[in-house]
Amino acid sequence: MTVLALMRHGQSEWNLQNRFTGWWDVQLTEKGEAEATRAGELLSEAGVDFRQCFTSVQTRAIRTLWLALHSMDRCWLPVTKDFHLNERHYGGLTGLDKAETAAKHGDDQVKIWRRSYDIPPPELEAGSEFDLSKDPRYDGIDVPATESLKLTLERVLPYWNGTIAPVLTGGTNTIISAHGNSLRAIVKHLFDVSEDDIVGVEIPTGNPLLIELDDALKPVSARYLDADRAKTLPAIK
Repeated sequence: MTVLALMRHGQSEWNLQNRFTGWWDVQLTEKGEAEATRAGELLSEAGVDFRQCFTSVQTRAIRTLWLALHSMDRCWLPVTKDFHLNERHYGGLTGLDKAETAAKHGDDQVKIWRRSYDIPPPELEAGSEFDLSKDPRYDGIDVPATESLKLTLERVLPYWNGTIAPVLTGGTNTIISAHGNSLRAIVKHLFDVSEDDIVGVEIPTGNPLLIELDDALKPVSARYLDADRAKTLPAIK
């Protein structure tokens, strides 16, 4: 069996402030750093010989991986960073307080923007303070103006198929440190979750999801390493 660990970054500053973050770069809180360190301890205790790591180009996911690897005494593991693993782009909602946005637009509308599968939020205006088109990490990349979970999946899946899956097929135990929605896209693919059901799947911060995969990269078993903070997992088919 090949083992895959999916790890959502630890709590970020905007998680704490209840703001829509998306592609905007924010730091981990002290709690987030502690979650990342604990995630590494849990991965070490699992006794898996991890040899490859992937993460996004966003600081909160990168630092979560660094802190986890440090606590695993595995700082030497190779790490590949790629924007395809970035969080979903929240468009014009970026930076807004979630409660204030609900009060302005109504709970039902915000729920549609946040939890629907294929309805994206309003687009981010070009030139706004959260416009990343001139960020050097995205040179040569068409930065989206908004994304639904469906569009996030369409961004993540080709990278999974072309880059990550071959590593796993070769038998290399792998860690992916990424974000709630990019990881939900991977979970949807691996567990064959329906479009209706995936909107209810939540990935907790800093709690590694350990998945055993067969030769066809189908899940054989899956569990969160911190049982006290586990969320309900999709059924293995």
